[in-house]
Amino acid sequence: MPSYNITYSKKANSFKFKLIKDSPSLLKTIKREKKVTESLVRTENISGIISDNRFGVRDRHIPSVFITHQLRVLSGNTTWLSSKLHQKIISKFDECWVPDHIGIKNLSGDLGHIKTYQSSVKYLGPLSRFNKQKKDKKYDLLVVLSGPEPQRTYLEIKLLKELESYNGNACFVKGVIEKEQYKAETNTITSYNFMTSEELENALNESDLVISRSGYTSIMDYAKLEKKAFLIPTPGQFEQEYLAKRFEKEQIAPTCKQKDFKIEMLNNIENYTGFKYLQYDLNYKNLFRLF
Repeated sequence: MPSYNITYSKKANSFKFKLIKDSPSLLKTIKREKKVTESLVRTENISGIISDNRFGVRDRHIPSVFITHQLRVLSGNTTWLSSKLHQKIISKFDECWVPDHIGIKNLSGDLGHIKTYQSSVKYLGPLSRFNKQKKDKKYDLLVVLSGPEPQRTYLEIKLLKELESYNGNACFVKGVIEKEQYKAETNTITSYNFMTSEELENALNESDLVISRSGYTSIMDYAKLEKKAFLIPTPGQFEQEYLAKRFEKEQIAPTCKQKDFKIEMLNNIENYTGFKYLQYDLNYKNLFRLF
């Protein structure tokens, strides 16, 4: 599939303007992925589609499902418009699957739960590739960076500077995917350009505390592993800012703006409960009956 090539602006307050500016390119990409999907359906005899946030990956001749946790898309004072546009896209699919709990105790909050939204929404429970394991502690702190540039680099520079005065044992995963994995060690910091899924799962299970963005995939992972986390949302990304503030308000995980982070803030982590895992029973036979 063609890439959406989404990048963030250098300044947080330019986020919406950049999205509008990039819209023509996004629409072209959606048109291209529709053609790819049509070809795959025709040549591979496909009987159903599950699209993970891919707007154009659907076909009117076969059952098509859209997966998202954003029934409401936050965009500041234009949230009503961005939400309506997203809901219009979702309505073109036969069903919408939301990876979250259906009840009050959920992870996505207002993003994935709208009482007035009429559509064929089904809740899957949180999804994670990881499993909680009993392992000896290896790191006091694990830093996991991710997301588009240039904000990823800005946060890397900020955190490495702050970690110069950190007394614990830290692992720093930069989130830069390259052909080869590189490892570097200083007195108290072990850094990697990237980790495989298995390596990251082990590192998470071997760490007391995680610093990362507040993206929803990460939130689901931390809930599954029952981790304590410090969340630093990407500047200008309303979804991450909303989730981070929500979990701070619920005394689950502290947060701050990227520019304001100080290593001393980690001393306050004991006042937060950390994420907890709630079992969710899903009847997959009924779910896949659509196909």
